[in-house]
Amino acid sequence: MTPFEALYGRRCRTPLCWYESGENVILGPEIVQETTEKIKMIREKMKASQSRQKSYHDRRKKDLEFQEGDHVFLRVTSTTGVGRALKSKKLTSRFIGPYQILERIGKVAYRIALPPSLSNLHDVFHVSQLRKYIADPSHVIETDDIQVKDNLTVESAPLRIEGREVKKLRNKEIASVKVIWGGPAGENATW
Repeated sequence: MTPFEALYGRRCRTPLCWYESGENVILGPEIVQETTEKIKMIREKMKASQSRQKSYHDRRKKDLEFQEGDHVFLRVTSTTGVGRALKSKKLTSRFIGPYQILERIGKVAYRIALPPSLSNLHDVFHVSQLRKYIADPSHVIETDDIQVKDNLTVESAPLRIEGREVKKLRNKEIASVKVIWGGPAGENATW
Protein backbone atom coordinates (compact mmCIF):
# COMPACT_ATOMS: atom_id res chain seq x y z
CA MET A 1 0.00 0.00 0.00
CA THR A 2 1.33 3.42 -0.92
CA PRO A 3 1.43 6.40 1.48
CA PHE A 4 -1.06 8.22 -0.78
CA GLU A 5 -3.57 5.42 -0.41
CA ALA A 6 -3.01 5.28 3.35
CA LEU A 7 -3.60 9.02 3.74
CA TYR A 8 -6.52 9.52 1.37
CA GLY A 9 -8.16 6.09 1.44
CA ARG A 10 -8.11 5.73 -2.34
CA ARG A 11 -5.62 4.99 -5.03
CA CYS A 12 -3.84 7.75 -6.87
CA ARG A 13 -5.36 8.32 -10.30
CA THR A 14 -2.53 7.59 -12.65
CA PRO A 15 -2.22 5.85 -16.02
CA LEU A 16 0.23 3.38 -14.49
CA CYS A 17 -1.06 -0.02 -13.48
CA TRP A 18 -1.15 -0.62 -9.73
CA TYR A 19 -0.45 -4.30 -9.88
CA GLU A 20 2.42 -5.96 -11.64
CA SER A 21 1.54 -8.42 -14.36
CA GLY A 22 2.19 -11.57 -12.31
CA GLU A 23 0.49 -10.43 -9.07
CA ASN A 24 -2.79 -12.01 -8.04
CA VAL A 25 -5.58 -9.72 -6.94
CA ILE A 26 -7.18 -10.66 -3.61
CA LEU A 27 -10.93 -10.27 -3.54
CA GLY A 28 -13.31 -10.21 -0.60
CA PRO A 29 -12.78 -9.57 3.12
CA GLU A 30 -9.08 -10.51 2.92
CA ILE A 31 -8.27 -7.33 1.00
CA VAL A 32 -10.10 -5.20 3.59
CA GLN A 33 -8.18 -6.85 6.44
CA GLU A 34 -4.86 -6.50 4.60
CA THR A 35 -5.57 -2.84 3.79
CA THR A 36 -6.44 -1.94 7.39
CA GLU A 37 -3.29 -3.67 8.67
CA LYS A 38 -1.14 -1.79 6.17
CA ILE A 39 -2.81 1.51 7.07
CA LYS A 40 -2.16 0.93 10.78
CA MET A 41 1.47 0.03 10.10
CA ILE A 42 2.01 3.09 7.89
CA ARG A 43 0.37 5.43 10.43
CA GLU A 44 2.53 4.02 13.25
CA LYS A 45 5.69 4.52 11.19
CA MET A 46 4.66 8.05 10.21
CA LYS A 47 3.86 8.91 13.84
CA ALA A 48 7.20 7.48 15.02
CA SER A 49 9.04 9.50 12.37
CA GLN A 50 7.18 12.70 13.29
CA SER A 51 7.86 12.26 17.01
CA ARG A 52 11.55 11.57 16.31
CA GLN A 53 11.85 14.75 14.22
CA LYS A 54 9.94 16.71 16.88
CA SER A 55 12.35 15.52 19.57
CA TYR A 56 15.31 16.66 17.43
CA HIS A 57 13.71 20.07 17.01
CA ASP A 58 12.68 20.45 20.65
CA ARG A 59 16.15 19.53 21.89
CA ARG A 60 17.68 22.57 20.16
CA LYS A 61 14.72 24.97 20.35
CA LYS A 62 13.80 27.05 23.37
CA ASP A 63 10.85 29.43 23.46
CA LEU A 64 11.73 33.10 23.83
CA GLU A 65 10.50 34.70 27.02
CA PHE A 66 11.17 38.20 28.27
CA GLN A 67 10.66 39.85 31.64
CA GLU A 68 9.23 43.29 32.28
CA GLY A 69 12.02 45.84 32.07
CA ASP A 70 14.11 43.82 29.57
CA HIS A 71 15.30 45.56 26.43
CA VAL A 72 14.59 44.10 22.98
CA PHE A 73 15.18 44.92 19.34
CA LEU A 74 12.13 45.21 17.08
CA ARG A 75 12.15 43.50 13.66
CA VAL A 76 11.61 45.85 10.72
CA THR A 77 9.08 44.35 8.29
CA SER A 78 6.40 45.83 6.11
CA THR A 79 3.80 43.49 7.64
CA THR A 80 4.27 44.76 11.20
CA GLY A 81 4.09 48.35 10.03
CA VAL A 82 7.54 49.20 11.36
CA GLY A 83 8.92 49.31 7.82
CA ARG A 84 6.19 51.72 6.75
CA ALA A 85 6.81 53.96 9.76
CA LEU A 86 10.45 54.56 8.85
CA LYS A 87 11.17 57.38 6.40
CA SER A 88 13.83 55.72 4.23
CA LYS A 89 13.29 52.33 2.64
CA LYS A 90 16.83 51.94 1.32
CA LEU A 91 19.50 50.31 3.44
CA THR A 92 17.35 50.15 6.56
CA SER A 93 18.49 47.89 9.36
CA ARG A 94 16.61 44.67 10.07
CA PHE A 95 16.12 45.49 13.74
CA ILE A 96 15.61 48.82 15.48
CA GLY A 97 15.84 49.66 19.12
CA PRO A 98 16.52 48.71 21.86
CA TYR A 99 13.14 49.30 23.47
CA GLN A 100 11.97 48.42 26.96
CA ILE A 101 9.26 45.83 27.59
CA LEU A 102 6.43 47.28 29.65
CA GLU A 103 4.29 44.18 30.18
CA ARG A 104 3.56 40.68 28.97
CA ILE A 105 0.21 40.11 27.29
CA GLY A 106 -0.72 36.44 27.03
CA LYS A 107 1.94 33.83 26.32
CA VAL A 108 3.59 35.28 23.22
CA ALA A 109 2.80 39.02 23.07
CA TYR A 110 4.57 41.95 24.73
CA ARG A 111 3.81 45.66 25.13
CA ILE A 112 6.83 47.81 24.25
CA ALA A 113 7.66 51.41 25.10
CA LEU A 114 7.97 52.99 21.65
CA PRO A 115 9.45 56.44 20.96
CA PRO A 116 7.21 59.27 19.70
CA SER A 117 8.57 58.80 16.15
CA LEU A 118 6.84 55.38 16.05
CA SER A 119 3.63 56.53 17.72
CA ASN A 120 1.55 55.49 14.69
CA LEU A 121 2.33 51.80 15.46
CA HIS A 122 0.46 49.55 17.83
CA ASP A 123 2.66 48.93 20.88
CA VAL A 124 1.95 45.17 21.24
CA PHE A 125 4.19 42.77 19.29
CA HIS A 126 4.46 39.00 18.90
CA VAL A 127 7.60 37.36 20.28
CA SER A 128 8.69 36.41 16.74
CA GLN A 129 9.10 40.14 15.96
CA LEU A 130 11.46 40.68 18.90
CA ARG A 131 15.13 39.88 19.53
CA LYS A 132 16.82 40.00 22.92
CA TYR A 133 19.14 42.94 23.50
CA ILE A 134 22.33 42.10 25.38
CA ALA A 135 23.72 45.22 27.01
CA ASP A 136 27.23 46.13 25.86
CA PRO A 137 29.03 49.29 27.06
CA SER A 138 30.76 49.64 23.68
CA HIS A 139 27.36 50.31 22.03
CA VAL A 140 27.20 53.74 23.65
CA ILE A 141 28.85 56.53 21.66
CA GLU A 142 30.07 59.41 23.77
CA THR A 143 28.72 62.68 22.44
CA ASP A 144 31.45 64.87 23.97
CA ASP A 145 33.89 64.18 21.12
CA ILE A 146 31.35 64.74 18.36
CA GLN A 147 31.18 68.31 17.10
CA VAL A 148 28.17 68.82 14.88
CA LYS A 149 27.94 71.92 12.70
CA ASP A 150 24.81 74.02 12.24
CA ASN A 151 23.96 72.19 9.01
CA LEU A 152 24.18 68.82 10.89
CA THR A 153 27.43 67.59 9.28
CA VAL A 154 30.50 66.16 10.98
CA GLU A 155 34.07 66.68 9.86
CA SER A 156 36.53 63.83 9.58
CA ALA A 157 40.20 64.34 8.81
CA PRO A 158 42.72 61.93 7.26
CA LEU A 159 45.03 60.40 9.88
CA ARG A 160 47.54 58.46 7.79
CA ILE A 161 48.13 56.72 4.49
CA GLU A 162 48.03 52.96 4.96
CA GLY A 163 49.06 51.66 1.54
CA ARG A 164 49.42 52.25 -2.17
CA GLU A 165 48.43 50.14 -5.18
CA VAL A 166 48.74 50.42 -8.92
CA LYS A 167 46.11 48.49 -10.85
CA LYS A 168 46.46 47.74 -14.55
CA LEU A 169 43.34 47.94 -16.66
CA ARG A 170 44.12 47.06 -20.27
CA ASN A 171 46.48 49.87 -21.30
CA LYS A 172 45.88 52.12 -18.30
CA GLU A 173 47.51 52.20 -14.89
CA ILE A 174 45.32 53.40 -12.03
CA ALA A 175 46.99 54.44 -8.79
CA SER A 176 44.98 54.08 -5.58
CA VAL A 177 45.86 55.06 -2.03
CA LYS A 178 44.38 53.62 1.17
CA VAL A 179 43.62 56.49 3.57
CA ILE A 180 42.70 56.06 7.23
CA TRP A 181 40.16 58.69 8.28
CA GLY A 182 39.59 59.71 11.87
CA GLY A 183 36.24 60.90 13.07
CA PRO A 184 33.83 60.68 15.98
CA ALA A 185 32.71 57.15 15.06
CA GLY A 186 36.28 55.81 14.96
CA GLU A 187 38.67 55.02 12.15
CA ASN A 188 37.46 54.27 8.64
CA ALA A 189 39.55 53.20 5.67
CA THR A 190 38.87 54.10 2.04
CA TRP A 191 40.79 53.43 -1.17
